Amino acid sequence: MGYRNLQECVRDLEQNGQLVRISTEIDPHLEMAEIQRRLYLAGGPALLFERVKGTRFPMLGNLYGTQERTRFLFRDTLDLVRRLVEIKIDPAVIAKSPFRYLKALPVAWAMQPKRVGRWRAPVLACETTLDQLPALKSWPNDGGPYITLPAVHTEHPDMPGWQKSNLGMYRIQLAGNEFIPNREVGLHYQIHRGIGVHHAAAIRRGEKLRVNIYVGGPPSLPLSAVMPLPEGLSELTFAGALSGHRMRLAASPIGGVPVVAEADFCLSGTIDPSATKPEGPFGDHLGYYSLAHDFPVMTVDKVYHRRDAIWPFTVVGRPPQEDTSFGEIIHEITGPAIPSVLPGVKAVHAVDAAGVHPLLLAIGSERYVPYAGQRTPMEILTQANALLGQGQLSLAKFLLIVAGEDNPQLDIHDIGAFLIHLLERVNWERDLHFQTRTTIDTLDYSGQGLNSGSKVVIAAAGSPRRTLLASLPEGMRLPEGFSAPRVVRPGILAVQGPAYRLGNTDARRFGADVNAGEPINQFPLIVLVDDSEFVARNLNNFLWATFTRSNPAVDIDGIGAFTEDKHWGCRGSLVIDARLKPHHAPPLIEDPAISRRVDQLAAPGGPLHGLI
Repeated sequence: MGYRNLQECVRDLEQNGQLVRISTEIDPHLEMAEIQRRLYLAGGPALLFERVKGTRFPMLGNLYGTQERTRFLFRDTLDLVRRLVEIKIDPAVIAKSPFRYLKALPVAWAMQPKRVGRWRAPVLACETTLDQLPALKSWPNDGGPYITLPAVHTEHPDMPGWQKSNLGMYRIQLAGNEFIPNREVGLHYQIHRGIGVHHAAAIRRGEKLRVNIYVGGPPSLPLSAVMPLPEGLSELTFAGALSGHRMRLAASPIGGVPVVAEADFCLSGTIDPSATKPEGPFGDHLGYYSLAHDFPVMTVDKVYHRRDAIWPFTVVGRPPQEDTSFGEIIHEITGPAIPSVLPGVKAVHAVDAAGVHPLLLAIGSERYVPYAGQRTPMEILTQANALLGQGQLSLAKFLLIVAGEDNPQLDIHDIGAFLIHLLERVNWERDLHFQTRTTIDTLDYSGQGLNSGSKVVIAAAGSPRRTLLASLPEGMRLPEGFSAPRVVRPGILAVQGPAYRLGNTDARRFGADVNAGEPINQFPLIVLVDDSEFVARNLNNFLWATFTRSNPAVDIDGIGAFTEDKHWGCRGSLVIDARLKPHHAPPLIEDPAISRRVDQLAAPGGPLHGLI
């Protein structure tokens, strides 16, 4: 049941026709990443690249490339793990359904990490140096090669041991910038990450923080590193349960954090409490480059690896990418437990196509005044506040929440239907609730600075207020300088505006130049964009452009706007300025020469023909 290591996984996938070996030499500089992106979009198999330019280690791509394969990897344990999460969140469920949960209890204890001797740790068999590792560079302007599928292991300086340890996926820059070659790597972690608690404790104690960075190992290891687990549930325990085998830990030869014995690679070292160096740029999962900023730097003391080590990797960029499968499996495991964590909340969906954190959808309950003739947002506002105070959900920039009572069949993953439901009911005079000058996702450059921006809650409840148009109405006009109106979805209009200039007030001018009674107001949502044809081409383009390129407090305006008792609203259409702005990070673009090379590899007779 399950896999103890990556080698068992590779053999199993190959035997089941889900893995293909590539013997042609592939360059990890841009070429491999473009292959991976195309392979994911094609729904292709996992690929084991046996000859990688510049390194003797094979590389494994697209391991989690389809939801079906991800489920296959954990086919024996998914249901059991879901029960463990439910028990951790609410132990009372055992009494309610004992036959469902009793089997999970002994497994939870049995899957705790196990200590073994160093001679039983394959990862400690060999040593190498940083410059001998695969140097994966995914996008042309990346600051250097990166580890893209790491599991970063730290322990709490005040409470050492696996119980308070953290296993997180933080990007690791292997070389470039000001890093000392073969000695230092950049360790970029975003706000609200577990390693930050450990780092803060080390700073307070004036100590270096010991860190192990694992690459490879059982497929449950990187998945556990990104899983938002309940407080007190160790990622190492979770990884053991998900793999069906206890995580074996061996004492590190250089002391400090023990080593996961079945990992393929382990970079072991320390973070100085006060040292930072520029890290980046890096093409990230919002579809833009996150720029160079000062982040912690890790001094690498040792690089260990198995004799048969395999280097797994992934590539991020504008969604969907392989990490989409992570999000889907996370929802499958933790989604059913949401009502226990957040009473009244029926479902949440961090929208992958919008870069995850920029847009969060939620279905709540509106029960405060059940006898009222017309529902209005009341309880769902309380639930919205709870969502914005919950773990990584707190990074949401746009939170759209509706009352489940208005349509019990509404599917939160049918984004088009959700938007229609909300736009039919929302009252722009009442239902906008802003948080200004607050923290947002580190990777989001739409705000006023790093980690700094605003949020808005849009809450809708009650019967429909309007019928949404799906075509342009007769007599509709646009203010001067705006053109090419296109219907994105019923009720949503994309309008092409002039290029944004610093200090620009086009969104405000748009709202001021149109009266609340004009035909354009039959579209409750108007988005100002650089290219209306692109934005209206499909729903994913709309979601990506609108929610990654706007800062709510700055870029939301409206027709008939007003401020009353410090509450902002509008009597006509809401207007979101989603044009690219000078302070935004540049979007990701592939290298044409690399694209031509990959075309050749995929042509008839090429090693990738029929795969991408």
